[in-house]
Amino acid sequence: MVNWSEFAAEAPHIAEIFVRRHADAQNLCLMATIRSDGYPRISPLEPRIIEPELVMVGMPDTSKYKDLDRDPRLCLHTATVDPHLADGDVKIWAKAVHLADEAIHKRFADDLFEASGFDVRGEKFDPFYVADITGASSIELEDNQLVITIWKPGEAETVVRKT
Repeated sequence: MVNWSEFAAEAPHIAEIFVRRHADAQNLCLMATIRSDGYPRISPLEPRIIEPELVMVGMPDTSKYKDLDRDPRLCLHTATVDPHLADGDVKIWAKAVHLADEAIHKRFADDLFEASGFDVRGEKFDPFYVADITGASSIELEDNQLVITIWKPGEAETVVRKT
């Protein structure tokens, strides 16, 4: 399993763009899951980085979490509002893993309260999903070229430039 800390160490450029875009979008990302009929579902999500994990927790019993219960594959996409990609764009492919680690649950709740005032401290989280990151890419525009950075577990980032 590749957690956030391992991903950030192997793919620092993509991780940096994700963190910046995630903050710029006030933590909003889009998550793609696979519906029971096989079609994709796109849902808003506010993932949080609680070292060493990328945490994907939200309102229980929603369709996106039912999708992940059935098929853990997902894609997170930073919310892109600039068609010129001046701030970059990131996709992270992963499998959702239910993590029953109460210490991380507590850190998540404390972090969420500190950042937003939303108080879920003391709540039981089920499910509590973290990302087993299976790949990532970023796209940026530099000097009228698309700069695509690609990462796979165990490999260095690869850069492809397209005019």
